[in-house]
Amino acid sequence: MKIGVRVHDLGRNTPENLAKTAKNIGFDAVQLVVNKAILDEGSLPTYLDDDKVRNISNAFINEGLEIAMLGAYFNPVHENKEKVAVGIKNFSNFLQYEHKFKAHFVGSETGSFSNDPWVYHPHNRTEDGFMQSVDVFRQLAKVADKYDANIALEGAFGHVCYEPKILRRLYELIGSNKIYFTIDLFNYLDISNYKNYLDILDDAISTLGDRTVIFHLKDFKIEDNKLVRADIGQGIMDYKLVLSKMLACNPNAYYIFEGNSKEGMQDSYNFIRNIEKEVIK
Repeated sequence: MKIGVRVHDLGRNTPENLAKTAKNIGFDAVQLVVNKAILDEGSLPTYLDDDKVRNISNAFINEGLEIAMLGAYFNPVHENKEKVAVGIKNFSNFLQYEHKFKAHFVGSETGSFSNDPWVYHPHNRTEDGFMQSVDVFRQLAKVADKYDANIALEGAFGHVCYEPKILRRLYELIGSNKIYFTIDLFNYLDISNYKNYLDILDDAISTLGDRTVIFHLKDFKIEDNKLVRADIGQGIMDYKLVLSKMLACNPNAYYIFEGNSKEGMQDSYNFIRNIEKEVIK
């Protein structure tokens, strides 16, 4: 089981220091958002050239870490079309350099008409809203095809692809074999449905499982009638059941910690490794 971490959850630092920190905890891979993780990188679209990409990539490779995903998340349906254009350019840049990073996927979510932050908006659940997102990712699928790169798309309850079947439809309409899926169970949850989280996971796996390459691992609690993130192992998810379902779907996927606190990272990593032993024995 390949376990990774969204590396900027370890702080902003040099690629060498981030790689050493991730490796010392025990991780096998990283999800890398260059402008959030790497010192002196903050503007979008991210400027990339062969030397920069090689230096960043080698820092992780030298520690035995894979770059599972290059995060280039942006809101494809933002009302500010200049922001959308910047997001498309940035995502395209990472598709162009995916192989030179020795990365496997470039990832994003499918956006929300709330603009910022990306939360529920009624237009997300319209055909027009859905097709706007389709049009953007159809364009990016052509870029992926040009560079023989791969895209990992992720749905969320408050976004345009608010259910797994909607994300599946986006993929089928575009018809590109360069599009794969990230399942983030927590992202599909809301105060109205969280008690059914295992059923929601079953639906995501049955709908998206044949093309799922990344699982985001998170946990949560309920406070003041709201879902509140918790470090993995400190929330209410039954990870023995969750992980067994995920591993049955794709044991070769990347299992990426996302949003875990830096202080709790080692304990959460140890927790998941212990659950893994219980599941596979």
